[in-house]
Amino acid sequence: MAKSKKECRQYSVDYLKFGFIPSSSDKRLPMCLLCNKVLSNDAMKPSKLEDHPRRCHPVKTGKDLKYFQTLKDKLQKRPTVDRMFASTSQKNDDGLQYNISLRIAKSGKPHNIGEKLILPAVEEVLKTVLHKPASDIIKRIPLSNNTVQRGIDEMGYDIESFLCNYLQTTPFSIQLDESTLPEIHEELLFAKTLTTDTKGKSIFYVLKDYFMEKPILLSNIISVATNGTPAMFGRYGGFISYVKQNVPGVLAIHCVIHQQHLVAKNLNGRLHESLRLVINAVNQIQSNALNFAQLCKENDENFHRLLLYTEVRWLSKGLCLTRFFALFKTVLEFLDAKDPILKENLIKWKPDIAYLTDLFTKFNEVNLQLQETDVILQEELIGISTNEELKVQFRNGYQQFWLQKDIPVTYPVLWNTARKFLIAFPSLYLVERGFSAVANLLTKKKKQTGYH
Repeated sequence: MAKSKKECRQYSVDYLKFGFIPSSSDKRLPMCLLCNKVLSNDAMKPSKLEDHPRRCHPVKTGKDLKYFQTLKDKLQKRPTVDRMFASTSQKNDDGLQYNISLRIAKSGKPHNIGEKLILPAVEEVLKTVLHKPASDIIKRIPLSNNTVQRGIDEMGYDIESFLCNYLQTTPFSIQLDESTLPEIHEELLFAKTLTTDTKGKSIFYVLKDYFMEKPILLSNIISVATNGTPAMFGRYGGFISYVKQNVPGVLAIHCVIHQQHLVAKNLNGRLHESLRLVINAVNQIQSNALNFAQLCKENDENFHRLLLYTEVRWLSKGLCLTRFFALFKTVLEFLDAKDPILKENLIKWKPDIAYLTDLFTKFNEVNLQLQETDVILQEELIGISTNEELKVQFRNGYQQFWLQKDIPVTYPVLWNTARKFLIAFPSLYLVERGFSAVANLLTKKKKQTGYH
């Protein structure tokens, strides 16, 4: 005998007085407005529906139809994921596009990462976690390569305009460096191409022309941080000398990351001779690099080549010396037939070479630590000893102390001196980081299709 077909009960609007509405996932199932619990279809009876609030919500027993109608209206007006995305305005879509473009710019990644990685990741989240169709939402987020670049350019122009307007009336400090990358034009706040040469005079007039274009007064510059190259710090033809001709009171700061240039150029005769021997050995071995590499392999060395020394790269001395000393025995073996005199001199000066290696290794460690974002160089301010009231305020922090509104008025001369140190950049870290990010993109990503 065939089984009788199970009866499927339908929802009735009269059930609202018991506190139930049809479930949004299945209209044949009742859902309690008080606890949002969905009951089975068998409970779609007045007696069972009336029994649920009496057992589970005794405090709410006796509520009238108007009360449950209010709960129903609130539930229907409650935002859902679908409604939130459906109600998103074009303005919000544009804001999202700019926010994502800003993150791409800060990360230093190629602009096409938006459509290649970010949008597919968002689509996967919507489908996997929220179980929502993502195609319509993804189409509303413009993240193509050209769109991202255009958004970054627009934000860059806006920031530059705002900052230049601010600098027209405010004293400030600058970081200045030069790069040999010809493709860099707009990745920094101010990056210009040197069309003729890289002399200090040319660099100064590029800066001056930019300031005249904005317009910003050169006299607003109170300090300049740069490296120690002749083009920057040359006494007569360096960039700083031209700045001081126009702004006599400007404070020139030698980048602390490049400070060991000053030490290396003033080594005593003994250490300088040790460094000269190392450089001669490195240059001689480089002309026979393949033979030296083969010898390193035979000696089971961790490295198969020496590092070149150059005056331009600020880490080169330390890296060159460290690698040289690590391969010292192999270097002596190689020079035994090539240059016995140089070999004997290296043996003689080995203790000094070891000392020099340790010295420049320390320089490198300090320099790399100074590049950390969270490191802040603070100048110790002393000399406030007569004003007891100011001494109390000084204990709360020197920055807050000097930035009081009364200080520039009461101590104008002292303030003009102190603000140079408060606003000055101690290094070229920010501009160096900008160059490094762009250089990474140009060297590793330039072969990607559509990359800008």
